[in-house]
Amino acid sequence: MSVLLAIASSERHRGRSAVLLQRSYYANRRSWGGLATGFLEPLFYLFTLGAGLGTVVGKVYSADGMAISYAAFIAPALLASTTMNAAFYDLSVGFFFRLRHARLYEAVLATPTGVIDIVLGEALWTSIQGTLYASAFLAAMYAVGVTTSFWALIAIPAAFLVAFTFGLLAMAGATFIRSWSDVQLVQLVTVPMLLFATTFYPINVYPESSRPIIEILPLYQANVLMRSIVAGEWTASAVFAFAYLVALAGIGGVVSVSRLDRYFRE
Repeated sequence: MSVLLAIASSERHRGRSAVLLQRSYYANRRSWGGLATGFLEPLFYLFTLGAGLGTVVGKVYSADGMAISYAAFIAPALLASTTMNAAFYDLSVGFFFRLRHARLYEAVLATPTGVIDIVLGEALWTSIQGTLYASAFLAAMYAVGVTTSFWALIAIPAAFLVAFTFGLLAMAGATFIRSWSDVQLVQLVTVPMLLFATTFYPINVYPESSRPIIEILPLYQANVLMRSIVAGEWTASAVFAFAYLVALAGIGGVVSVSRLDRYFRE
């Protein structure tokens, strides 16, 4: 992880990664309307489950034992899942297309740009996209009165970390995809995490034997981090979640660089 951070801070790699960011901007500058659809699904969840079912459920308890409304419980988790979906889709399906079919990176590597620059550039771009999704959803949360604390603004840089982590994990996974039929496996990753990573239910409703499995899910840790930030309480669980996501980003980055370097050498 320290190696990746050193690379990211290198002026040379920052400059080359910025070229990838610029390319992504020009390629997507006419498709910003897609941001609206990106956060509509979690917004519908927030209204139907938070405002509707929440009147029946009443108070629930977070992982740290705080009693909060059901709407306030699911909203930060939906913020995390929105960020995850944006990053994961772009750097799994989208990256697979650009790598295997568009052959974009073969042209990029004909320049002084290297594999590390590609990984950093793509991860940073998808992190910016994920942060924009999260910012729009956070504004919706404020509009419906789910959060009123200024601490919730810290969720924006936290969303950048969540998007960066899931983006690098998705990119690492995309290097193992061989055909379009394998792309369908992406749903087998994101949907179970959405359903089981305590997005809609507190962890204490699950059997104790399954809780350790749930707690290692990246989205669970992202949910813990977002809930702590939105509540304005920086707990020990949030510190661990932050470190866990940073570590996963490092693993995803190392695997991505290693796999892509091998792919382009073959």
